[in-house]
Amino acid sequence: MPTMLEVGLLLLVLAALFGAYGVIRAVKPFVVNAVVGLVVILLAQWLGVQVAVSPLVLLVVALGGVPGAILVVLLATLGIAFAPGLLAVPLGV
Repeated sequence: MPTMLEVGLLLLVLAALFGAYGVIRAVKPFVVNAVVGLVVILLAQWLGVQVAVSPLVLLVVALGGVPGAILVVLLATLGIAFAPGLLAVPLGV
């Protein structure tokens, strides 16, 4: 006969499994967007556009997918943002 401790641990493990499954289901679209967007950025770099890949770029691409990647490439091409060598200008100095 199982003890209360064993039943409690079984319930805890089941709750953790269902929680992990829910988290993976929620994060999967962002991971797919990020991978597809990074492929677009790598293709643009292969064509000669220099894009500095940073955590902000990954966030824009993960949330925006291919349109986000195109926006990042466009802004890097125009030299507005995400281009390597751009210096941050402090505001209020």
